[in-house]
Amino acid sequence: LAICTDGNPGMGTGGMGDVLTGVVAGLLAQGLSPWEAAMCGACLHSAAADMAADSDGVRGLLATDLLPYIRQLVN
Repeated sequence: LAICTDGNPGMGTGGMGDVLTGVVAGLLAQGLSPWEAAMCGACLHSAAADMAADSDGVRGLLATDLLPYIRQLVN
């Protein structure tokens, strides 16, 4: 069992699941186990969403708004 405590209501928009899938797939491609990729991917995705919401607000958050923050978090 794992719990991710990050995230916000702005994540309830189209495409957010697609971004999460891409993050998890990318982590799998880099050699993480499925469990590690799922845990890390969920945390990265939600942390990036929180950063985007802190920057521009929760309302109107788009899936593509997460991309610069995901990149910042993984580098």
